[in-house]
Amino acid sequence: MRWIQRATDQDLVEPLIAGLRTDPALRGVANAAHILAPLLVRRGIPDLDLARVFLSPSLSHLHAPERMMGLRAAVDRIAAAIERKEPILIYGDYDVDGTMAVIILKTAIELCGGAADFHVPHRIREGYDMRDDVIERAAASGIRLIISVDMGIRAFAPAETAQRLGVDLIVTDHHLPGPDGVPNALAVVNPNQKGCEYPYKQLCGAGVAFKVAQGLMQRRLDANLQNKLLMSFMKIVAIATIADAVPLTGENRVFASLGLDALRKAVNPGLKALLEVAQISAKRPPTSGEVGFRIAPRINAAGRMDVARDVIELFSVKDPARARELAAKLDHLNSDRQEEERRILRAVEERFTGDPTLCDAYCIVVDGEGWHRGVIGITATRVVERYNRPAVVISRDGAEAFGSGRSIRAFHLLEAIESCGSLFSRYGGHSHACGFAMPSANVADLRAKLDAFARTRLTLADFDPSLDLDAELDLAEITPELFQALQLLEPYGMGNAEPVFAARGVQLAAPPRILKDKHVKLKVRAGAASRELSAAAILATPRCHPDGAAIRRDEKAAAVAEVHASSYQLKTENRELRSKITFDALGWHMAERLAQTPLLAGDAIDIAFTVGHNDHPEYGGLELSLRDFQVSGR
Repeated sequence: MRWIQRATDQDLVEPLIAGLRTDPALRGVANAAHILAPLLVRRGIPDLDLARVFLSPSLSHLHAPERMMGLRAAVDRIAAAIERKEPILIYGDYDVDGTMAVIILKTAIELCGGAADFHVPHRIREGYDMRDDVIERAAASGIRLIISVDMGIRAFAPAETAQRLGVDLIVTDHHLPGPDGVPNALAVVNPNQKGCEYPYKQLCGAGVAFKVAQGLMQRRLDANLQNKLLMSFMKIVAIATIADAVPLTGENRVFASLGLDALRKAVNPGLKALLEVAQISAKRPPTSGEVGFRIAPRINAAGRMDVARDVIELFSVKDPARARELAAKLDHLNSDRQEEERRILRAVEERFTGDPTLCDAYCIVVDGEGWHRGVIGITATRVVERYNRPAVVISRDGAEAFGSGRSIRAFHLLEAIESCGSLFSRYGGHSHACGFAMPSANVADLRAKLDAFARTRLTLADFDPSLDLDAELDLAEITPELFQALQLLEPYGMGNAEPVFAARGVQLAAPPRILKDKHVKLKVRAGAASRELSAAAILATPRCHPDGAAIRRDEKAAAVAEVHASSYQLKTENRELRSKITFDALGWHMAERLAQTPLLAGDAIDIAFTVGHNDHPEYGGLELSLRDFQVSGR
């Protein structure tokens, strides 16, 4: 793996340091301005005002909802339906983004005095996007207003059906419109549609639904109540925003930051039950990683493996016992999803073993009869992670086939799909993900055309895995103050990746350990060539670190005296003390790497890592999460 050191413009860093020194958000965090300024500049935030907004997100940073094209007309129609006591149908997707969008808009309508039912399609029986027959049944039951969430931007035929039946259709979506524009609906609310001047384009489907809810509540509710309700919705929109992997910048950062903090104080019985079954501690706000890898998969499991209506019920139920029952069901469905995913991945790996030419494809397309359509998307993600190439996984069901694709940074997947649009019965997506349905007979043509298209856009160098580094650090510089400053950059996610550092020539203080047959645990300490360790750094090392007891009390006292005597630098005779400062470095799913590159105690290695903290009361402390390791000098 290539390590790429990010360049930093020092002419931008120095003024930002000066400005951040007086920022209240950094008060009490030692050296925070010096630590954060280069990281912010590398993230495209060189301006002090932008940095302050980034570091201290608040409701005041949200844009006015009426700036989004179509939103005012949508709110007018919803408000009229509420006044006239008209029933409203919300038509949502079955994934996390879609179900959270349904919950947000349904709740907002009801809080404003309206009544709203919902329809979430069954993934297998109905598939993605709006269907004529659902609209026809709604019209027959007296529905005169349907609102789509997280879908509908390419639902041209359903829009015509709604118009023919006298049903007003409001489309709210975030997916990219197609070359034919947008459907002929009463209102289309999508920041990515042509002519929309909304300043932030990266919202997920629930984010767009939130803006509609925000506009509606501004119209119908008292101002003091609005802010309280918006903060309540933050928890839901944060889950969707993180799960949908949209950039955690701009308004999405406000959603994620405020929402994660609010999750610590969740009162909704369903949400509390979900956090409990996902083993999320109530003592601190969950991280974006915990939402993405513990909460979101359990919500997604309903739509992937069964019926997503259970998710809506979970967030609507008032009875704690029923909430726990539903949460347990989602947990069980998630286990089923994991097993099905493993089964398909084994089949994919066998396909690669039997057909080496697959490894040469510029865009990988694999298909199988009867593969569960609920897990092919996440399977495509795993194929991309393993082979670092765009991948499409297709489930064939007799004469029909259903596919899901994921991509790499250099390849716009939706453009590739559109280049062979005639092969599909329907499709949609964005730059890094897509979904489609097609005749099974077209799969071979799709494989050939996608590979040919990819060869016009990609080079072999695009397939080389690389790792962006933020800076090089000595292990001596990894202190609680550094960790505390880095926490101000959270939540991490797309568009705001967790800072990755490199340390060169560190020494293995003990033989490597294999955990659960797939993870690696290294114990590392500064190598002989490392810079002098400051006394301040030693004193800042947590007492609860596994090796904290190795530093004798008299040595610590000597270090305190040295702080005053020599400007926080230890003298040469304290090198022995420096060598006792060690860190645990955990490499998730790196056991195979260790088999390829055997390591022994005393070896010198270069490590790329992020800085974390183990909260265990007995052996907690600062720890490193490995992103890569290399034998020094190679």
